[in-house]
Amino acid sequence: MRLLLDTHTFLWAASDPARLGDRARTLILDPANERLLSVASAWEMSIKHRTGKLRLEPSPHEFIAEQLARLQATVLSIELRRLAPVASLPLHHRDPFDRLLIAQALVEGVPLLSCDPALDAYEGLVRVW
Repeated sequence: MRLLLDTHTFLWAASDPARLGDRARTLILDPANERLLSVASAWEMSIKHRTGKLRLEPSPHEFIAEQLARLQATVLSIELRRLAPVASLPLHHRDPFDRLLIAQALVEGVPLLSCDPALDAYEGLVRVW
């Protein structure tokens, strides 16, 4: 199964797995599953690091690369076809990074591993926690 990790899911899987939901933790640890991290999440982590809201050592780039390797996760690029739904998504959630993750999950047909229940308002999105 292919799974798109929300930004907080990736961070918790990397540094505090106890914060993950039981189902999310099981899915992430299952070697048969393909774990995806959106470029949008890497971008969000880098911005939050720069503004002091998130500390990533030794640097955002190195932290993300190390954790991608450790979790055996693949980077999901941002392509125009994955952006198309963003313009038509209802405004249940205004965070631009989350809206891009929602669009990517919908286009790819993959569940989004997220603890955010606000995402359940999006028709067709499968949120797993």
